[in-house]
Amino acid sequence: MRSMQVREFGGPLVETVADTPQPQGHEVLLRVQAAGVCHTDLHLWHGGYDLGGGRTLSLQERGIKLPLVMGHETVGVVVAVGDKVSGVQVGDVRLVYPWLGCGQCEACSRGQENYCLTPDTVGINRPGGYADHVLVPHERSLVPLRGLDPVRAAPLACSGLTCYSALKKFGIERLQQQTLVVFGAGGLGLMCLKLLQGLGGRGAVVIEPNAERAQAALEAGALAVVNPQASDAIDQVRAAVGGPVHAVLDLVGNEQTAGLSFDLLTKGGHLVTIGLFGGAANWPLPLLAIKALTIQGGYVGSLPELHELVQLVADKQLELIPVHTCGLSALGQALRSLEEGKVVGRMVMTP
Repeated sequence: MRSMQVREFGGPLVETVADTPQPQGHEVLLRVQAAGVCHTDLHLWHGGYDLGGGRTLSLQERGIKLPLVMGHETVGVVVAVGDKVSGVQVGDVRLVYPWLGCGQCEACSRGQENYCLTPDTVGINRPGGYADHVLVPHERSLVPLRGLDPVRAAPLACSGLTCYSALKKFGIERLQQQTLVVFGAGGLGLMCLKLLQGLGGRGAVVIEPNAERAQAALEAGALAVVNPQASDAIDQVRAAVGGPVHAVLDLVGNEQTAGLSFDLLTKGGHLVTIGLFGGAANWPLPLLAIKALTIQGGYVGSLPELHELVQLVADKQLELIPVHTCGLSALGQALRSLEEGKVVGRMVMTP
């Protein structure tokens, strides 16, 4: 079994050959067909998140152990199963739900493993899809593709699920009645535009400074794209929305987008932020009450939501985001390209 490992935070990925694991109990072994390269992998690679004010969230201090095989957007074909597995057979092609919890806490019992305080995430807490095989601890986390292309479907496990769960936080009826404002036209932004169409949304105005990504957003169905560096950016956004801004989805999550999101929203507005670029918000607290704003975070989504998402994409035959492929040994370069902002859509590794 070949894999690409993080041996030291910030260091080059190291190609490793080891014995292929053999599944036991409820475990399932899949031969990887596709593994998305996600922006979260950059934070894992570098070992932390910028919390602003000189503070850093250290992943090592939070229990992330090296060596680490990243990759949490994985599709594979089942090649072996444990003796307690049911409902999954050798030859089945499945999307891996990676956001596993302990299975015993209150969050897990509610079906919200992604909120578990002791996660067992594939590609973060256990070896993931940056390999030619991946061992999944339980068959219940394997989602049928319903005819979707494996390479294009892989990003649904994080990019798609994160966007879908975030959109649901606004309420489908609100999305159908009001124009959404979206910060960022990277992989998440383009995915969000497609899912919004599938949900029957009114549409979205995208805020994006990069010209290539801005054009990609327009091609993906954005009503308009505004450069946040323009002196009249707020006026442009409100004009494109056609009035007050009621809903903002921040897919970037830095100090600039947090500030502009707050300024854009009208009374009773709703901000959902899922971006992890880093920094700290500096909101005037009296205005938080005066404007009666709802500010909400989102962390990926639940296993039932991933089933819903795959069903939605299959039923609506949604055209998903652009994907570019690379081989296993090229993952280091793929991460660098993503970090430099050179990837439009999603880079997907195919061993």
